[in-house]
Amino acid sequence: MSFDTPIERRGTHCVKWDSMESIYGVPAETGISMWVADMDFATAPVVQDAVQAMVDHGVYGYFGDDSKYRAAIQWWMKERHGWDLDPAHIFTTHGLVNGTAMCVDAFTEKGEGVVLFTPVYHAFAKVIKAADRQVVECEMVQENGRHRMDFDAYDAQMTGNEKMLMLCSPHNPGGTVWTRDELEQVAAFAKRHDLILVSDEIHHDLVMPGHKHIAMALIDGIADRLVMMTATTKTFNIAGSHSGNVIIADPALREKFSARMNALGMSPNSFGLFMATAAYSPEGAAWVDDLIAYLNGNRRIFDEAVNKIPGLKSMPLEATYLAWVDFTDTGMSREEFTKRVEQDASIAANHGPTFGTGGESFLRFNIATPRARVVEACERLAEAFKDLQ
Repeated sequence: MSFDTPIERRGTHCVKWDSMESIYGVPAETGISMWVADMDFATAPVVQDAVQAMVDHGVYGYFGDDSKYRAAIQWWMKERHGWDLDPAHIFTTHGLVNGTAMCVDAFTEKGEGVVLFTPVYHAFAKVIKAADRQVVECEMVQENGRHRMDFDAYDAQMTGNEKMLMLCSPHNPGGTVWTRDELEQVAAFAKRHDLILVSDEIHHDLVMPGHKHIAMALIDGIADRLVMMTATTKTFNIAGSHSGNVIIADPALREKFSARMNALGMSPNSFGLFMATAAYSPEGAAWVDDLIAYLNGNRRIFDEAVNKIPGLKSMPLEATYLAWVDFTDTGMSREEFTKRVEQDASIAANHGPTFGTGGESFLRFNIATPRARVVEACERLAEAFKDLQ
C-alpha cells in the first residue's frame, strides 16, 4: 500500500471532509480538509485483515476473554516504549475523550479545578466544562521553536481548589516531545499541589526521527497519582473504532475508576478490541515505521514551504501530524488571516483559540494526507499571502 494513493472520503459520513463546508465555509468539491485529527490513509493491512475476518464470520456478538488483547498492549508498550505494564491495570474506554471524561468524573467533584497547559487539545476543556468543573489554564511559552512550561508562574496560579492535571504527551497542538527533565518537573508540580496526573499519550507512536517519547509511567515517584491514557486509534487511523485504554497502577485510584465504569455500565466495542489486538503486532509495528517516514517527509515539505511565506512560522514538529502555524508576524487580525486560508486558499484548518489561551494567532494543519495534497495546500497558502512576498 502506498500512502500517496488518494482515497475519496467525501460522502462516506467522514466528519473531516463532509462537515468542512458547513463548519468552515470551504467548498466540499474544491477545498482541502486539514482540520480533524485523523489521517487520509487506509489503516495497516494487518488491521484490515482482522476486520475482514470478523466480516467473514458474520456474527457480531459480545466479546469475551480479552487476554490476547491485554497481552498485545503489554507487548507494544514494552517493545516500543520500554514500559513494562501489568495487563490487569488496563481499562478499555470508548476512546480517550471518553477516557478523559471518565477521569474527570471519577477523580474530581463539581466546582473543582482541572489544570491544562495551554494551548492544548480542545476536547479537554470541553469535557471539563460540561462536567461543571473549572478549567485552569496555565499558558505555555514558546522558546527555541517549541513549547515550554513555566512552573514558577503556574505555582503562583494555584489556589488549592485544583484536583487534577491533564498532560498531553507528546503535545497537541505543536508536537512538542517532552524531555525527561520536563516530565520530572510536571511530576513534581503535581506532587506539590496534590494533583491527580492524567497523561494522555495518544500520539506517543507518532514521533519524528531524532526524538524519543518517554512514557510518564517511567518517571519515578509518581505512580500513586498517575493515570496513563493510550490508544491504537491515532497511530493506526482507526478512530472510528472508539477504543482507548486507561492504565492505572495505583490500587486505590484503580478501584475508584472501576467503580465509575461499573456504575455507568460500560463495556468495550468488539470491533475496537479485534482491531487493536491485530495492530499491536510486529506487522503493525513495521507499518507504523513506514508511516512515520512518510509523515516526516510531509513535515519537511510543509514546514519549508510555510516558513518561506513572510509572516508565517510553523512550529517544528517533533511528534504528531498536526502542524501549528503562527500568523503573528503577518500583522493581520485573526479574522483576516483566517479568511485568507479558508476563502482564498480553500483550506479548512483548526482555529487556534479553540485550544485555549496562547492559541489566538495560530491555525492547526493536519498533514497526514497524500503528499501531493500537502504540496497543493502549500501552493495555495503561498498564493493567498503573495502580497507579503
